Amino acid sequence: MARAGSEWRRSRIGHFIGGAWAGAGSGRTYPDRSPWSGEVLAEVAAGDADDAERAITAAHAAFPGWSALPPARRQQVFLRAADLLSARHDEVLDALAAETGCGRHFGEVQLGFAVKLLRQAAQLPYQPTGSLLPSDVAGTHAMAVRRPVGVVGAIAPWNASLTLSGRAIAGPLALGNTVVLKPSEEAPYTGGALWAEVLHEAGLPAGALNVVTHAPGEAGGLADAMLASPLVKRINFTGSTPTGRRLAEKAGRHLKRVVLQLSGQNPLIVTRDADLAHAVDAATYGAFVHQGQVCMCARRIYVERPLADAFTERFAARAATLPTGDPRNPATVVGPVIDEWALALLDRRVREAVQLGARVLAGGVPRPPCYPATVLADVPDEAEIAQGETFGPVVVVEAVDSADAAVARANASDLGLAASVITGDPRHGLKLASRLDAGIVHVNDQPVNDEPHMPFGGVKDSGWGRFGLGFAAEEFSELQWVTVRDQDREYPF
Repeated sequence: MARAGSEWRRSRIGHFIGGAWAGAGSGRTYPDRSPWSGEVLAEVAAGDADDAERAITAAHAAFPGWSALPPARRQQVFLRAADLLSARHDEVLDALAAETGCGRHFGEVQLGFAVKLLRQAAQLPYQPTGSLLPSDVAGTHAMAVRRPVGVVGAIAPWNASLTLSGRAIAGPLALGNTVVLKPSEEAPYTGGALWAEVLHEAGLPAGALNVVTHAPGEAGGLADAMLASPLVKRINFTGSTPTGRRLAEKAGRHLKRVVLQLSGQNPLIVTRDADLAHAVDAATYGAFVHQGQVCMCARRIYVERPLADAFTERFAARAATLPTGDPRNPATVVGPVIDEWALALLDRRVREAVQLGARVLAGGVPRPPCYPATVLADVPDEAEIAQGETFGPVVVVEAVDSADAAVARANASDLGLAASVITGDPRHGLKLASRLDAGIVHVNDQPVNDEPHMPFGGVKDSGWGRFGLGFAAEEFSELQWVTVRDQDREYPF
């Protein structure tokens, strides 16, 4: 690794296929640029479908050996990888800041999650792989046995690159599958090559994990290769709902199972008896952590009227003071958004909302490459920002007559990833949670939470299936019915 100034860099990032680093078959590369400085951090292999096919073939060849290893051997890989990743603490945080604009706090969150993920994955090889089933056929002993599926295709985003790529590969690998990982073009190192480095050094056999990178706008060829290949048995994807829908449609033509974690337009409900200070603290973190570029971030805040004015005033004032700028500065809360397109989209949607009658209570003016923490009120339903996920530090606040009205407003969305309720009565909060159409609900907390073993995923247009090591076997193994008889059986003919 090398440094220039205070920015993490490396000269090249290649594919990792069959245990070796390689360039794209075409020889093409693209520049990996810092969203903060615009500087080129590395030249990255610009892969295509042929490169993906090479990776799939390598993963398929490695599957028999990796899946047959004793559980102790597989466990050692993950425990060793956890130690190696932890030891690279400062370097990883620097790389996350440089490549994805990730500030110190969220970098620590990602790294802590990834280390826990590896250590928890280390116990998966020892989990029960089946169960005995009662049979009405005398002399028959029946079993339901889980077995690894083979090659898993993993498609991960840039926004929490270390965490989400780790989540995409750890469960499948620990269960004995092999993986082809396609990281985002915005995070080829922290979402791809870094994982290959760590797991390879930890002793993962060649071919068990393969990483293929691609230039901007060229993800489709790699994804199509994974979908079409009969060697790829499962695909998991984290990203936007429009992309996930296209992926699912194509997967359906191949009868290929997919796990999808998609967009969120996540509501945070504040009831009239909530502690005001805690509600403001929770909403500030939940809306603006990692400059709002987290799928779980609060996008809509519904406050019961008796508390609405006081909450809105204090929340907007807090948002207006959040430090904005260089993600390498530990004091920064709101760093750069990922690219110029994201910045332009935020600006356009806020401007449109204002033209339709919305009021800007904080922020609302771009500070390239950042967009400041922005609070909007009186946003009409026809505004784009009210209809879907806007990936950035912008949140809408709305006063409601009752908690029931808040639930109704929350459930009106087509999306259902995460939600939260801040209330003075936790039992009331649980009742509201049971009525919210969301895959994840947190009572007396904000919506940005995750743990490696939890069933992470959404409902409605936020996806299907669940990530989480505690549920990985349901998604990344096949269930086989096996019987054995201890005596001959009589047949009718």
